[in-house]
Amino acid sequence: MRAFIAIELSEEIREALAQIQSHLKYSGADVKWVEKQNIHLTLKFLGEIDEKKCEKIKSALDKIAGSMHPFELTIKEIGAFPKIDYPRVIWVGLDKGVAESLVLAEKVDEEMSKLGFEKESRPFTAHLTIGRVRSPQNKEALKSKLTTYNLPLTAKAQLISSIILFQSKLSPKGPTYINIHEAKFS
Repeated sequence: MRAFIAIELSEEIREALAQIQSHLKYSGADVKWVEKQNIHLTLKFLGEIDEKKCEKIKSALDKIAGSMHPFELTIKEIGAFPKIDYPRVIWVGLDKGVAESLVLAEKVDEEMSKLGFEKESRPFTAHLTIGRVRSPQNKEALKSKLTTYNLPLTAKAQLISSIILFQSKLSPKGPTYINIHEAKFS
């Protein structure tokens, strides 16, 4: 099965992200927007795993979760990778929860490397992907929307108290994410 490890977001934060997407759609840019229910904070993409590896991953996540305490997460800014002038991925960054997310991602990366997964080559950047640019169509209008948009801070802080192993099922309609295992913090 295709799998990844992530933090699930509250409906309130997802709704705020959907409002941002709605505003950015007015640019007319060629962007594949992430479905609201599929937005999450990815800690590590694993790729294809088998049932035996899945059980080891669950145990490792329980171990990591046992060393973590709940923390608050809030959204703060909007941006693009690699940069606003040449957007490929449109993201929303975190305010509260950045440091804790980094610690969590490092722990996940370390434990997964012990199970044979390759360590991340780039440093972890806490962000929520909300869209992927498919072509340069209306790029300037998108850039303008990205640089002038004031983030709606209507979403309350979310208390993060677990990490989740998700299965990703791909289809022509887009991916479906299934919660395989939730590891709750101590």
